[in-house]
Amino acid sequence: MSTDPPKQIETFRPNYFRVWAMFFRNSLIREMTFRGNFLIELVTRAFWFTAQLVLFDLIYRHVPTIQDWSREEYFGFMATGMLINAFVEAFFMPNCANFSELIRTGDLDFVLLKPIDTQFLISFEKVNFAMINQILLGGGLLCYSIVQSGAEVTVGRVLIYLLLIGVGVAFFYSMMITLASTSVWFGRNQGLYDFWFYITIFARYPQGFYRQSFGGEIIWFGFSFIIPILLVVTVPSRYVLGKTLSPNWTVLVIAPVATFVLLLISRRIFKWSLGNYRSASS
Repeated sequence: MSTDPPKQIETFRPNYFRVWAMFFRNSLIREMTFRGNFLIELVTRAFWFTAQLVLFDLIYRHVPTIQDWSREEYFGFMATGMLINAFVEAFFMPNCANFSELIRTGDLDFVLLKPIDTQFLISFEKVNFAMINQILLGGGLLCYSIVQSGAEVTVGRVLIYLLLIGVGVAFFYSMMITLASTSVWFGRNQGLYDFWFYITIFARYPQGFYRQSFGGEIIWFGFSFIIPILLVVTVPSRYVLGKTLSPNWTVLVIAPVATFVLLLISRRIFKWSLGNYRSASS
C-alpha cells in the first residue's frame, strides 16, 4: 500500500490582465481585418466632434458666458464628457449590448462554464477602437481649454481629475450592466442604446444650466444627489479648470461614494439575474 500523501488539487486562478490583453489583441485584429469600416467610423466620430465645436462656437459668438461658463471653459466641460463617454463606449457599450444576444442564442451557457468571473468576461470581451479617436480628440480639446482659460495645472489637480474621470466611467458602467442584466427576464433588450442616449443627454450640459425653473431644480437635485448623473461630468470639469465647485467641495466625496454604492448594487443585480437564468438546454 502506498504511503505517499494525497495530492492536493490546485485551484485555478485566472490572470485577469492576461485575459483582458488577449481580448484587446483580438479586437485589434478584428478592426484591422475590416479597415474600411474602421476608417469610416473614425471619420464619422471626427465629423461629430467638429460639429459640436462649431455649434457652441457659434453660440458663444453672441454671448460671452452661459451661466458662469466662458467659451474656453465650456470646451473643457465638453472635452470631459467626451472622454468619459469615449471610455465607456470603447470598453463597455459593445459588450453590455451583446449580453441579450448571448441569452437569446444560448451562448451564455458557454460563458458560465468558463473558470473566470462571468461579469468580467461579459464586460471586457470586445474593444471598440474607433472610440480611441474620440479619446485623443477630447484630450486635445481639454488641453486647449486649460491653456486658453489660464487654469493652473498641478500634479495633484491632474491626478484628482483622472480619478474623477474614472469615477464617471464606473458610474455609467454600473448603469449599463444593470440595464443589460434585465435581458435575463425580457429576453431581448434592444433599448440599451436608447436608454444610454436618454440618460447621458442630461450630462451633456453643466449642472447649473438646469437651475432656471422649478422643474429644473427637481432635475438638478435628483440627478445630483440621488442618481448623480450631473456630477460625474460637471465636477471634474470645474475642478480641473479651477472653478468653484457647486454646491460645495462635498461633491468630491458624494460622487465617488455614490458611484461605489451603484457598483455594488449593479454587481448584486447581475448575480441575481444569473441566478434566474435558464440555460438554452433547459
